[in-house]
Amino acid sequence: PLTLGEVRMLVELFYLPYHHGPLAQHLLEEFRWLRANSLSVGVPAAASDTCEGGRWRGRAQSFQWLCAQACRLHSRFVSCAGRALLYDLHPYLWDIRNMLLAASAFVLWLGCQSIAAPVLLGGDAEPWARRGGLLGELQALLPVGNSCDLFYHPPPLFPSSQLYLLRPLLPLDKVGKGVGQGSPLHDIQLSDAPALPVRLLGSFLSLSPEYTFVLEDEGGPCGYAAGALCAEDFLQQRDSSWLPATRDKYPRDLGADAPALGQEALLFFHAEPPAVPMPVLRRFPSLVQLGTAPRVLDVGASRSMAVCLLSALRANGSRGVFCQVNAADRQQLSFYSKLG
Repeated sequence: PLTLGEVRMLVELFYLPYHHGPLAQHLLEEFRWLRANSLSVGVPAAASDTCEGGRWRGRAQSFQWLCAQACRLHSRFVSCAGRALLYDLHPYLWDIRNMLLAASAFVLWLGCQSIAAPVLLGGDAEPWARRGGLLGELQALLPVGNSCDLFYHPPPLFPSSQLYLLRPLLPLDKVGKGVGQGSPLHDIQLSDAPALPVRLLGSFLSLSPEYTFVLEDEGGPCGYAAGALCAEDFLQQRDSSWLPATRDKYPRDLGADAPALGQEALLFFHAEPPAVPMPVLRRFPSLVQLGTAPRVLDVGASRSMAVCLLSALRANGSRGVFCQVNAADRQQLSFYSKLG
Protein backbone atom coordinates (compact mmCIF):
# COMPACT_ATOMS: atom_id res chain seq x y z
CA PRO A 1 0.00 0.00 0.00
CA LEU A 2 0.90 3.67 -0.28
CA THR A 3 2.94 5.02 2.60
CA LEU A 4 1.77 7.92 4.77
CA GLY A 5 4.40 10.13 3.11
CA GLU A 6 3.08 9.26 -0.35
CA VAL A 7 -0.51 10.02 0.66
CA ARG A 8 0.66 13.36 2.10
CA MET A 9 2.46 14.14 -1.17
CA LEU A 10 -0.68 13.32 -3.15
CA VAL A 11 -2.76 15.67 -1.00
CA GLU A 12 -0.21 18.49 -1.19
CA LEU A 13 0.00 18.27 -4.98
CA PHE A 14 -3.78 18.80 -5.25
CA TYR A 15 -4.50 20.85 -2.13
CA LEU A 16 -6.89 23.61 -3.32
CA PRO A 17 -7.25 25.34 -6.71
CA TYR A 18 -5.63 28.59 -5.48
CA HIS A 19 -3.83 27.37 -2.37
CA HIS A 20 -1.00 24.88 -2.75
CA GLY A 21 0.27 22.41 -0.21
CA PRO A 22 3.85 22.85 1.10
CA LEU A 23 5.38 20.42 -1.41
CA ALA A 24 3.67 22.01 -4.42
CA GLN A 25 4.58 25.49 -3.22
CA HIS A 26 8.21 24.42 -2.79
CA LEU A 27 8.27 22.94 -6.32
CA LEU A 28 6.99 26.19 -7.80
CA GLU A 29 9.41 28.37 -5.84
CA GLU A 30 12.40 26.22 -6.81
CA PHE A 31 11.42 26.16 -10.49
CA ARG A 32 10.99 29.95 -10.55
CA TRP A 33 14.36 30.50 -8.85
CA LEU A 34 16.23 28.04 -11.06
CA ARG A 35 14.81 29.51 -14.24
CA ALA A 36 15.46 33.09 -13.17
CA ASN A 37 19.04 32.48 -11.97
CA SER A 38 20.41 30.04 -14.55
CA LEU A 39 22.13 32.91 -16.39
CA SER A 40 23.03 35.29 -13.56
CA VAL A 41 24.93 32.69 -11.53
CA GLY A 42 27.09 31.66 -14.46
CA VAL A 43 25.31 28.45 -15.47
CA PRO A 44 26.55 26.99 -17.73
CA ALA A 45 29.45 29.42 -18.16
CA ALA A 46 32.94 28.75 -16.79
CA ALA A 47 31.90 30.36 -13.49
CA SER A 48 29.57 27.45 -12.73
CA ASP A 49 32.11 26.03 -10.28
CA THR A 50 31.94 29.16 -8.13
CA CYS A 51 29.89 29.46 -4.96
CA GLU A 52 26.83 30.81 -6.82
CA GLY A 53 27.11 28.14 -9.49
CA GLY A 54 27.40 25.44 -6.83
CA ARG A 55 24.32 26.80 -5.10
CA TRP A 56 22.35 26.69 -8.38
CA ARG A 57 23.39 23.11 -9.06
CA GLY A 58 22.55 22.06 -5.50
CA ARG A 59 19.03 23.47 -5.77
CA ALA A 60 18.67 21.97 -9.25
CA GLN A 61 19.57 18.54 -7.83
CA SER A 62 16.98 19.00 -5.07
CA PHE A 63 14.34 19.97 -7.67
CA GLN A 64 15.19 16.86 -9.72
CA TRP A 65 14.72 14.70 -6.64
CA LEU A 66 11.30 16.23 -5.90
CA CYS A 67 10.18 15.66 -9.50
CA ALA A 68 11.42 12.06 -9.37
CA GLN A 69 9.47 11.47 -6.16
CA ALA A 70 6.28 12.79 -7.75
CA CYS A 71 6.81 10.58 -10.82
CA ARG A 72 7.39 7.59 -8.54
CA LEU A 73 4.16 8.46 -6.72
CA HIS A 74 2.29 8.15 -10.03
CA SER A 75 3.79 4.71 -10.61
CA ARG A 76 3.04 3.56 -7.06
CA PHE A 77 -0.52 4.94 -7.18
CA VAL A 78 -1.29 3.00 -10.37
CA SER A 79 0.04 -0.18 -8.74
CA CYS A 80 -1.53 0.22 -5.30
CA ALA A 81 -4.76 2.22 -5.48
CA GLY A 82 -8.16 0.56 -5.70
CA ARG A 83 -9.64 0.63 -9.19
CA ALA A 84 -12.41 3.13 -8.37
CA LEU A 85 -10.01 5.58 -6.73
CA LEU A 86 -7.43 5.04 -9.49
CA TYR A 87 -9.78 5.98 -12.31
CA ASP A 88 -11.05 9.01 -10.36
CA LEU A 89 -7.63 10.51 -9.59
CA HIS A 90 -5.32 9.09 -12.28
CA PRO A 91 -6.00 11.80 -14.93
CA TYR A 92 -4.78 14.52 -12.55
CA LEU A 93 -1.71 12.61 -11.38
CA TRP A 94 -0.88 11.62 -14.97
CA ASP A 95 -0.94 15.28 -16.03
CA ILE A 96 1.32 16.31 -13.16
CA ARG A 97 3.77 13.49 -13.92
CA ASN A 98 4.03 14.57 -17.57
CA MET A 99 4.52 18.21 -16.60
CA LEU A 100 7.23 17.38 -14.06
CA LEU A 101 9.05 15.14 -16.57
CA ALA A 102 9.29 18.14 -18.89
CA ALA A 103 10.14 20.66 -16.13
CA SER A 104 12.84 18.41 -14.68
CA ALA A 105 14.50 17.85 -18.07
CA PHE A 106 14.27 21.58 -18.87
CA VAL A 107 16.12 22.43 -15.63
CA LEU A 108 18.76 19.80 -16.46
CA TRP A 109 19.12 21.38 -19.90
CA LEU A 110 19.53 24.85 -18.39
CA GLY A 111 22.41 23.49 -16.32
CA CYS A 112 24.34 21.91 -19.19
CA GLN A 113 23.55 23.89 -22.32
CA SER A 114 26.33 25.91 -23.91
CA ILE A 115 24.27 28.78 -25.32
CA ALA A 116 23.87 31.75 -22.99
CA ALA A 117 20.50 33.38 -23.63
CA PRO A 118 17.62 34.63 -21.51
CA VAL A 119 14.64 32.36 -21.10
CA LEU A 120 11.99 33.87 -23.36
CA LEU A 121 8.34 33.50 -22.50
CA GLY A 122 5.29 33.92 -24.69
CA GLY A 123 2.91 36.83 -24.36
CA ASP A 124 0.04 36.93 -21.91
CA ALA A 125 -2.28 34.01 -22.56
CA GLU A 126 -6.05 34.07 -22.51
CA PRO A 127 -7.49 32.78 -19.21
CA TRP A 128 -8.73 29.59 -20.86
CA ALA A 129 -5.26 28.72 -22.21
CA ARG A 130 -4.07 27.31 -18.87
CA ARG A 131 -5.63 25.03 -16.35
CA GLY A 132 -5.87 25.86 -12.66
CA GLY A 133 -3.86 24.54 -9.77
CA LEU A 134 -0.23 23.43 -9.76
CA LEU A 135 -0.41 22.17 -13.35
CA GLY A 136 -1.37 25.58 -14.73
CA GLU A 137 1.33 27.41 -12.76
CA LEU A 138 4.03 24.98 -13.90
CA GLN A 139 2.79 25.33 -17.47
CA ALA A 140 3.07 29.13 -17.25
CA LEU A 141 6.75 28.82 -16.22
CA LEU A 142 7.72 26.90 -19.36
CA PRO A 143 8.64 28.96 -22.45
CA VAL A 144 5.89 27.23 -24.48
CA GLY A 145 3.26 27.60 -21.76
CA ASN A 146 0.82 29.38 -24.09
CA SER A 147 0.74 26.53 -26.62
CA CYS A 148 -2.32 25.00 -25.04
CA ASP A 149 -2.69 22.12 -27.55
CA LEU A 150 0.55 20.66 -26.13
CA PHE A 151 -1.01 20.29 -22.69
CA TYR A 152 -4.51 18.97 -23.39
CA HIS A 153 -4.61 15.24 -23.98
CA PRO A 154 -6.94 12.59 -22.60
CA PRO A 155 -5.25 10.13 -20.22
CA PRO A 156 -4.72 6.53 -21.38
CA LEU A 157 -7.64 4.14 -20.99
CA PHE A 158 -5.36 1.66 -19.23
CA PRO A 159 -3.06 3.39 -16.70
CA SER A 160 0.53 2.19 -16.72
CA SER A 161 2.91 2.16 -13.76
CA GLN A 162 5.97 2.46 -16.05
CA LEU A 163 8.57 4.90 -14.72
CA TYR A 164 10.19 7.28 -17.21
CA LEU A 165 13.22 9.55 -17.09
CA LEU A 166 13.63 12.45 -19.52
CA ARG A 167 17.04 14.12 -19.75
CA PRO A 168 19.34 16.00 -22.15
CA LEU A 169 21.90 14.13 -24.21
CA LEU A 170 25.03 12.98 -22.33
CA PRO A 171 28.50 12.30 -23.78
CA LEU A 172 28.00 8.59 -23.05
CA ASP A 173 25.11 8.54 -25.53
CA LYS A 174 27.39 9.28 -28.48
CA VAL A 175 29.98 7.17 -30.23
CA GLY A 176 32.17 9.10 -32.63
CA LYS A 177 30.06 11.34 -34.86
CA GLY A 178 26.96 9.21 -34.87
CA VAL A 179 25.19 6.45 -33.04
CA GLY A 180 26.81 3.06 -33.23
CA GLN A 181 26.99 -0.34 -31.60
CA GLY A 182 27.78 0.09 -27.92
CA SER A 183 25.94 3.39 -27.59
CA PRO A 184 22.80 3.39 -25.45
CA LEU A 185 20.96 5.33 -28.17
CA HIS A 186 21.56 2.54 -30.64
CA ASP A 187 18.72 0.52 -29.11
CA ILE A 188 16.05 3.23 -29.25
CA GLN A 189 14.56 1.93 -32.48
CA LEU A 190 15.11 -1.73 -31.54
CA SER A 191 16.88 -2.35 -34.83
CA ASP A 192 19.70 -4.68 -35.83
CA ALA A 193 20.77 -2.32 -38.61
CA PRO A 194 23.57 0.02 -37.38
CA ALA A 195 22.87 2.51 -40.18
CA LEU A 196 19.27 3.12 -39.09
CA PRO A 197 20.01 5.00 -35.83
CA VAL A 198 22.66 7.04 -37.67
CA ARG A 199 20.02 8.03 -40.21
CA LEU A 200 17.60 9.06 -37.49
CA LEU A 201 19.92 10.88 -35.11
CA GLY A 202 23.41 11.13 -36.55
CA SER A 203 23.14 14.61 -38.04
CA PHE A 204 21.58 16.03 -34.85
CA LEU A 205 24.20 14.44 -32.61
CA SER A 206 26.99 15.84 -34.77
CA LEU A 207 25.59 19.29 -35.54
CA SER A 208 23.04 20.11 -32.81
CA PRO A 209 23.66 17.96 -29.70
CA GLU A 210 22.59 20.77 -27.34
CA TYR A 211 18.97 20.31 -28.44
CA THR A 212 18.77 16.53 -28.11
CA PHE A 213 16.81 14.81 -25.33
CA VAL A 214 16.59 11.13 -24.37
CA LEU A 215 13.61 9.30 -22.87
CA GLU A 216 14.42 6.24 -20.74
CA ASP A 217 12.30 3.58 -19.08
CA GLU A 218 13.34 0.61 -16.97
CA GLY A 219 14.57 -1.13 -20.14
CA GLY A 220 16.88 1.72 -21.16
CA PRO A 221 16.60 4.45 -23.81
CA CYS A 222 13.21 4.29 -25.53
CA GLY A 223 12.72 7.67 -27.20
CA TYR A 224 14.43 10.80 -28.43
CA ALA A 225 13.62 14.40 -29.28
CA ALA A 226 16.13 16.32 -31.39
CA GLY A 227 16.10 19.82 -32.79
CA ALA A 228 18.13 22.46 -34.59
CA LEU A 229 17.66 26.11 -33.62
CA CYS A 230 18.54 27.47 -37.08
CA ALA A 231 17.29 24.87 -39.55
CA GLU A 232 18.75 26.69 -42.57
CA ASP A 233 22.33 26.51 -41.23
CA PHE A 234 21.78 22.99 -39.94
CA LEU A 235 20.57 21.68 -43.31
CA GLN A 236 23.45 23.37 -45.14
CA GLN A 237 26.02 21.76 -42.82
CA ARG A 238 24.26 18.41 -43.06
CA ASP A 239 24.35 18.42 -46.86
CA SER A 240 27.87 19.84 -47.24
CA SER A 241 29.78 17.93 -44.55
CA TRP A 242 27.81 15.33 -42.59
CA LEU A 243 26.16 13.51 -45.51
CA PRO A 244 29.38 13.14 -47.59
CA ALA A 245 31.23 11.74 -44.56
CA THR A 246 28.37 9.35 -43.80
CA ARG A 247 28.24 8.16 -47.41
CA ASP A 248 31.94 7.30 -47.21
CA LYS A 249 31.31 5.37 -43.99
CA TYR A 250 28.27 3.51 -45.37
CA PRO A 251 28.94 2.90 -49.10
CA ARG A 252 26.01 1.96 -51.31
CA ASP A 253 27.20 -1.63 -51.85
CA LEU A 254 27.20 -2.26 -48.08
CA GLY A 255 23.46 -2.96 -48.17
CA ALA A 256 23.53 -6.06 -50.36
CA ASP A 257 23.15 -8.46 -47.43
CA ALA A 258 21.77 -6.01 -44.87
CA PRO A 259 18.29 -6.29 -43.31
CA ALA A 260 15.49 -4.34 -44.99
CA LEU A 261 15.70 -1.51 -42.46
CA GLY A 262 19.45 -1.21 -43.07
CA GLN A 263 18.92 -1.04 -46.83
CA GLU A 264 16.31 1.68 -46.31
CA ALA A 265 18.81 3.70 -44.27
CA LEU A 266 21.51 3.31 -46.94
CA LEU A 267 19.11 4.51 -49.61
CA PHE A 268 18.41 7.54 -47.43
CA PHE A 269 22.12 8.41 -47.19
CA HIS A 270 22.70 8.14 -50.93
CA ALA A 271 19.57 9.95 -52.05
CA GLU A 272 19.45 13.71 -52.43
CA PRO A 273 17.52 15.14 -49.45
CA PRO A 274 14.42 17.16 -50.37
CA ALA A 275 14.86 20.91 -50.29
CA VAL A 276 12.92 22.92 -47.72
CA PRO A 277 11.18 25.96 -49.28
CA MET A 278 12.45 29.31 -48.04
CA PRO A 279 8.96 30.50 -46.96
CA VAL A 280 8.85 27.53 -44.57
CA LEU A 281 12.29 28.34 -43.16
CA ARG A 282 11.35 32.00 -42.67
CA ARG A 283 8.13 31.25 -40.85
CA PHE A 284 9.34 28.15 -38.97
CA PRO A 285 13.10 28.64 -38.48
CA SER A 286 13.75 25.54 -36.31
CA LEU A 287 13.70 21.85 -37.20
CA VAL A 288 12.51 19.09 -34.83
CA GLN A 289 12.41 15.30 -34.94
CA LEU A 290 10.94 12.94 -32.34
CA GLY A 291 10.48 9.20 -32.04
CA THR A 292 9.84 6.42 -29.54
CA ALA A 293 10.34 2.68 -29.44
CA PRO A 294 7.23 0.55 -30.09
CA ARG A 295 7.04 -0.38 -26.40
CA VAL A 296 6.23 3.24 -25.40
CA LEU A 297 2.43 3.25 -25.43
CA ASP A 298 1.94 6.24 -23.12
CA VAL A 299 1.51 9.37 -25.25
CA GLY A 300 2.14 11.45 -22.11
CA ALA A 301 5.85 10.60 -22.18
CA SER A 302 6.06 11.60 -25.86
CA ARG A 303 4.23 14.82 -25.09
CA SER A 304 6.73 15.62 -22.31
CA MET A 305 9.59 15.19 -24.80
CA ALA A 306 7.91 17.59 -27.22
CA VAL A 307 7.23 20.18 -24.48
CA CYS A 308 10.84 20.04 -23.28
CA LEU A 309 12.40 20.28 -26.75
CA LEU A 310 10.14 23.15 -27.79
CA SER A 311 10.83 24.93 -24.48
CA ALA A 312 14.59 24.69 -25.09
CA LEU A 313 14.25 26.08 -28.62
CA ARG A 314 11.88 28.82 -27.52
CA ALA A 315 14.19 29.78 -24.65
CA ASN A 316 16.84 30.63 -27.23
CA GLY A 317 14.55 32.68 -29.44
CA SER A 318 12.90 30.23 -31.88
CA ARG A 319 9.64 31.57 -33.34
CA GLY A 320 8.36 28.26 -34.76
CA VAL A 321 9.32 24.72 -35.75
CA PHE A 322 8.66 22.21 -38.51
CA CYS A 323 9.41 18.52 -38.99
CA GLN A 324 10.02 16.47 -42.13
CA VAL A 325 7.94 13.33 -42.54
CA ASN A 326 7.64 10.98 -45.49
CA ALA A 327 4.03 11.05 -46.71
CA ALA A 328 4.03 7.24 -46.78
CA ASP A 329 5.35 6.84 -43.23
CA ARG A 330 2.09 6.11 -41.42
CA GLN A 331 3.82 5.36 -38.14
CA GLN A 332 5.48 8.77 -37.90
CA LEU A 333 2.38 10.59 -39.15
CA SER A 334 0.32 8.87 -36.46
CA PHE A 335 2.97 9.67 -33.82
CA TYR A 336 2.97 13.40 -34.57
CA SER A 337 -0.83 13.50 -34.89
CA LYS A 338 -1.22 12.07 -31.39
CA LEU A 339 0.92 14.91 -30.01
CA GLY A 340 -1.68 17.43 -31.16
